Amino acid sequence: MPEVQIEIGGRSFDVACQAGEEHYLQSAARMLNEEATVLSAQIGRIPEDRMLLMAGLMLADKTAGVQDKLREIEDKMAEKEAELEQLRNAPHPEPLRVEVPVVPTDVTDALAEIAARAEALAETVDGKVSG
Repeated sequence: MPEVQIEIGGRSFDVACQAGEEHYLQSAARMLNEEATVLSAQIGRIPEDRMLLMAGLMLADKTAGVQDKLREIEDKMAEKEAELEQLRNAPHPEPLRVEVPVVPTDVTDALAEIAARAEALAETVDGKVSG
């Protein structure tokens, strides 16, 4: 089991971890050290156990906030996935039906007959005017 030396709040610690976990331990130690450094800057030198407790609580608070946001995002994502699945399974909408007005044949025939009569009357009027 590898042993890793970490520094937190200006103090060194030898910590054992599983093989291959050294990187994760170093990363966690850096985060804890950042919180301990903030505490030391604000309060000054404090007992080791109190410093570690306070730094751990500060990290836990941040982690809880991130978990809440993650849960909220997961809930929104599940909602959107359900909506997407509902849309995928929904029947296709009826095609849009567009109605074009059609003039009935008997009306067009009547209009053609009226037009023919109007032309005949116009020719008769033209014949009387010119003659």
